[in-house]
Amino acid sequence: MASSKHSKPPPDFRNAKAGRDYFLEQRFEAGVALTGTEIKAVRNGRVNLADSFVRIDQGRPVLYHMHISEYDFGNQNNHHPYRPRLLLLNKREIRKITGEIQSGGYTIVPTRLYFKGALAKVEIAIAKGKQHQDKRQDMKRRDDDLEIRRALRHRA
Repeated sequence: MASSKHSKPPPDFRNAKAGRDYFLEQRFEAGVALTGTEIKAVRNGRVNLADSFVRIDQGRPVLYHMHISEYDFGNQNNHHPYRPRLLLLNKREIRKITGEIQSGGYTIVPTRLYFKGALAKVEIAIAKGKQHQDKRQDMKRRDDDLEIRRALRHRA
């Protein structure tokens, strides 16, 4: 077994579109039910969260459209890249999320996939979609902050 001194840390994947297209409110940490070839592909960095979303099906949260490429050294039993994946949450958390979603105007968006020890975890957020003017205000605020930081850097 390789020593921890020489091994690289497991990858951390973020969904950049989530912060740009949604107002992220409450966040939850959920486990993901993955097969053996999926977890190996994730450790190799072969994941895309860009168009993924979460839906509550029959009282269970399911992650859709998270792309995990096929494992290069897999066999004919390799996983399907866009397979729906079950999320593991407490019943209390599922009820809370379901109540927020049913109140209207909200969706569940995965924001991050990471490892906690040997387990793959997904950070999901209850989110509300941004309008075009909201996105424009965010870009203006970011540009203003950048100008302020540049001015302070040259001043010192």
